[in-house]
Amino acid sequence: MSGVGFAAGEWFMLLRHELVLFAASLFLLGAIDEIAIDLTYLWLRLTGRAQTPRVDEAALLSAPLRGRCAVFIPAWREERVIGATVAHALRVWPQGDLRLYVGCYPNDPETMAAAARAASGDPRLRIVVHDAAGPTSKPDCLNLLYRAMAADELAEGQRARMIVLHDAEDMVDRAGLPLLDEALESVDFAQLPVMALPQKGSRWIAGHYTDEFAEAHSRTMVVRSALGIGIPGAGVGCAISRDWLGKLSRRRDDVGPFAAGSLTEDYELGLRLEALGARSRFVRARVTGGRLIATRAYFPDKLKAATQQKARWVHGIAFQGWDRLGWRGGLAARWMMLRDRRGPLAALLLTLAYGLIVVAGLEYLAVAAGLIAPAPLSSGLVTLLWLNLFAVVWRVAARALFTAREFGWAEGALAVPRTVVSNAIAIVAGRRAGIAYLRTLRGGQAIWEKTEHDDHPALTSKRPDLQPA
Repeated sequence: MSGVGFAAGEWFMLLRHELVLFAASLFLLGAIDEIAIDLTYLWLRLTGRAQTPRVDEAALLSAPLRGRCAVFIPAWREERVIGATVAHALRVWPQGDLRLYVGCYPNDPETMAAAARAASGDPRLRIVVHDAAGPTSKPDCLNLLYRAMAADELAEGQRARMIVLHDAEDMVDRAGLPLLDEALESVDFAQLPVMALPQKGSRWIAGHYTDEFAEAHSRTMVVRSALGIGIPGAGVGCAISRDWLGKLSRRRDDVGPFAAGSLTEDYELGLRLEALGARSRFVRARVTGGRLIATRAYFPDKLKAATQQKARWVHGIAFQGWDRLGWRGGLAARWMMLRDRRGPLAALLLTLAYGLIVVAGLEYLAVAAGLIAPAPLSSGLVTLLWLNLFAVVWRVAARALFTAREFGWAEGALAVPRTVVSNAIAIVAGRRAGIAYLRTLRGGQAIWEKTEHDDHPALTSKRPDLQPA
């Protein structure tokens, strides 16, 4: 090494400098991207295009549905939560034109029994049993429900007007169904906000979902909708026109409209509909009492379950999305696709950033102990680091404000340290998603890993009725 003219310590300092420059530059690009969303959101707010309207809940609830609504709930080993979900939905949605389809498997009698008990003989519940042992996949189960609905339409001589997707643990809002029914008068695909409820027993793991959804479904999705860009389905609280879902099904030889093999069929659904010319909208409204009309749910409260779920999202949206959907649309649409698919790069940069923080701490201790001489950073790099610090403070403050608006200032304050938890989960999930994707490139199959739900008391005996505040 002496021939090169650098001592080992000097090589280390050079490498550190280049890695810091690389990470700080890309983080600044990401910060500019986020600030662009923030400024667009503020402009939409100032011009009145992003205001959350207040609706008369009594008038909304008194109006009959404009046609039959089919709600699809795929379920595999959901006996802990499906009963509360079915009972709650049938209670707060009393409309006679509702049909609740729950997809089950012959080797899961516990889920079937729990759903049937919860319905208490309500004829609006349809339990559809797959002819194959479970689990297959979520899109396969959804296609099963679609075919069952189509068979009912033929038998009863009444065609559905809209299909609403939900998961086995969702707490639907009583105003959600009529609001979606109203939205489909002007669009073909509508998505309600999702609220990840705080959990006292998991302030950090489950809590990071609270912050992420509060920000994304108060800001990002609002911007996306206002710009007229395709809305990705969240898989819950989204309504699709029956006619458009039929078009997708016919493109798949009437096997069903949902993309078999996709790990994020809900996300893909919204973008495929938009590509075919369907109109979509993110529907954000409050009742006069102030309650946000949204789907509420308790997200994973254990680290393993959270990283597993996030890995599936990254794999399906970033890796499969690139392969299956490509790049399409105008500049704004491609911008949103790039944002959707940045998960793997974000995980890599976060890993590098936290590693550099550890190195900086060790270097500081070594300088303080007199073991090495301090290595000053260039003025340009110092400026870049200050810009990054400003961007981090801005982003964390914005997330805290969005969380506080929906859940109070205590949760908003917790959103600040929870950013570290969110980043740590993103790192692990990105690594796991990358490994899973590489496995598929070597001929392996994309494995569908459903989110397991513990027997959490909040999911069973303490389901809120969602009364106005």
